[in-house]
Amino acid sequence: MKGLIQRVSEASVSVCSESVARIGPGLLLLLGVERNDGENEAKALCRKILSYRIFPDQQGRMNVNVQDAGGSLLVVPQFTLAADTSSGTRPGFSLAAAPDRAENLYLAFIQEARKSLGAERVGQGRFGADMKVALVNDGPVTFLLEVPSKASQTGA
Repeated sequence: MKGLIQRVSEASVSVCSESVARIGPGLLLLLGVERNDGENEAKALCRKILSYRIFPDQQGRMNVNVQDAGGSLLVVPQFTLAADTSSGTRPGFSLAAAPDRAENLYLAFIQEARKSLGAERVGQGRFGADMKVALVNDGPVTFLLEVPSKASQTGA
């Protein structure tokens, strides 16, 4: 499972010109689910993202996580993060989870995030929709975080 996080001053998602979610300061997460991922990976990546220290402390050092900074989280499903780009000039999607499985894990991730941050601090995009994502990247600060699936670690 992969998550591209960006520290933002604000971010929003709309579908067909309708606002679906909006946050102020916090993290925009583009979430990619791979075919061997499960709920353990969703929970592990959520814990990693929520505890990742990329907000400034009193000395201006990146030493505070989104929870302690009082920030919000906007989670957007992004199946293209699971693309195989190792060869050629066209991405392959054989590594991506099937849509039903990916949606279930996306929702499990959101549920886990809401347990930790509170429902009012977690926004979400719409799975499978053509979304328009707007953001003001603060820094800019962007990181790709990954939690390998147990199956990929064992070579299954």
